[in-house]
Amino acid sequence: MRLFKHVLVAALAAAPAMTFAQAPAPAVQHQTIRQREFNQQRRIADGVRTGRLRPRRAARLERQQRSIRHEARMMRARHNGRLTMRDRRILAHRQNVASHRIYRVKHSRIG
Repeated sequence: MRLFKHVLVAALAAAPAMTFAQAPAPAVQHQTIRQREFNQQRRIADGVRTGRLRPRRAARLERQQRSIRHEARMMRARHNGRLTMRDRRILAHRQNVASHRIYRVKHSRIG
């Protein structure tokens, strides 16, 4: 009985401290899908403006961005205007692939 009281008191004393020990919410939010799309469009336009990208290659990259945009619209339509976590993960992956492709094309010799 005495041990039970000590365990109970220890648990009650530790409970408030444990609630404050939770990890704080991250201060930096991830970029939104639209913001990343805007940044990638800007990178493509900068590549054309500086001559690092040829217009035909830029058109291909913009077509890929349009495909991602279309896929996002279809995902939102399926879920009443919202994106599920799975949808966000899929779109983030596609944007990562597109970003790498933009980088490779802009920094290749053939542009």
